[in-house]
Amino acid sequence: MNNKTKPMAMSDLRVLIVEDQMEARLLLKNMLSSFGIHQVFEAKDGRKAFDFIDEAIDMIDLIICDWNMPEMSGVELLRQFRSVNFETPFLMITGRSDKESVMEAKLSGVSGYIAKPFSPDQLEAKIRSILFRMAQTA
Repeated sequence: MNNKTKPMAMSDLRVLIVEDQMEARLLLKNMLSSFGIHQVFEAKDGRKAFDFIDEAIDMIDLIICDWNMPEMSGVELLRQFRSVNFETPFLMITGRSDKESVMEAKLSGVSGYIAKPFSPDQLEAKIRSILFRMAQTA
C-alpha cells in the first residue's frame, strides 16, 4: 500500500519571499503569480522574515529567500529557522554557485537552491520538485 500523497497544488501554496531589493521581490511575485500562486507574503530582510515567521508559521508553505541581505543573510535566516522548524521548505536564491556555498546551504537544511539569473521555467521546476519531495515524505 502506498501512503504517499499528491503534491500540493500550486494555487494552494502560501509563499514568503525574503528579498531586500524591491524590484527583485516584485519580479518573484510576478513569476509566482504566473504559476497560479497568489498567496504571497514579503519581507525585506531576514530579521523581518524571522519575526513574521515567528508569528505566522502556520500561514507559510514555502520560503523563497535571497542569500545576500542586510541585517541577516539568507543562510543565517535558514539556520535560525531550521532550529525551530524543519518541515517547511526553504528555497535559497543566490548568485553564489561555488561548491562551498552550496554545501553550506545544504548543511544548514536548505530544501532547494537556485542560482541567479534563472528563468521563470527554472523557478517553477524547482518549486514543483520541492512540492513533489514534500508529498513523498508526508
